[in-house]
Amino acid sequence: MGLVLAIGLTLFTACGVDTPASSPSSPPPPGTTTVFTTLPRPSPTTSAPPSSAPQPPPSSQQPPKTGKVVVLDPGHNGGNSGKPGEINKQVPAGRGKTKPCNTTGTSTNSGYTEHAFTWDVSQRISQALVAKGIRVILTRQNDTGVGPCVNERAAIGNDAGADAVVSIHADGSNSAGAHGFHVAYSAPPLNAQQGEPSMRLATALRDGLRTGGFPTSTYLGANGLAPRADLGGLNLSTRPAALVECGNMRNAAEAAAMASEEGRQQYAAVIAKAIEDYLAAS
Repeated sequence: MGLVLAIGLTLFTACGVDTPASSPSSPPPPGTTTVFTTLPRPSPTTSAPPSSAPQPPPSSQQPPKTGKVVVLDPGHNGGNSGKPGEINKQVPAGRGKTKPCNTTGTSTNSGYTEHAFTWDVSQRISQALVAKGIRVILTRQNDTGVGPCVNERAAIGNDAGADAVVSIHADGSNSAGAHGFHVAYSAPPLNAQQGEPSMRLATALRDGLRTGGFPTSTYLGANGLAPRADLGGLNLSTRPAALVECGNMRNAAEAAAMASEEGRQQYAAVIAKAIEDYLAAS
């Protein structure tokens, strides 16, 4: 908790979600990390954790499987900026609206990108959950591809029958003093899973981050929660879903935390614990 406690009084938050892929005909066993990609739908692959992330225990020491499925959605993608035609195409976004397939995301003032941050943190969260016997599915395969689109990302969670869908982002506000995390959820809800289950998931994530020493947003939402009607990945979800804006990448203190391995590990640890707590209570 050293890093977060050190920045907890000054730490400051941040950004966005999205590939439908059908569940594979022979799904991998629980307790593995599966990655879905854009069409055509390849067989899912096991994601490699960050080189510095803790490795899973040997197969002979694998924990009991919980039967729970979590879809992690690392925001944006590293190849988006090179394919404007693809990511700017209009796709369904729920509530009768459309929006661009995806965006490039934001970055720190020194150039550390949101897509790199979300990819790294999501892999760390995945490792922590898999070590507890939870099956994890990632919505993208790497940090060099394009998309998937917001509607496709939502479809992955729906097709998997996920017990929880958590999208990882970071914000890029230039407002003076803007800092802190917030957790978005679809509101008003469009189905039963967007109601009480998604609210409990969002609240668990908020409580976990706050307990971990991260401050709530000073510029979006209230008490770390932000009801949203404009996020396609949340609007189109039929599973409990929430989106975490981990901090503001344009704030110096939060940018430093996100760009550091220690900071990313701390974000991942508290988010993974919050997901575990939500699943245990479900």
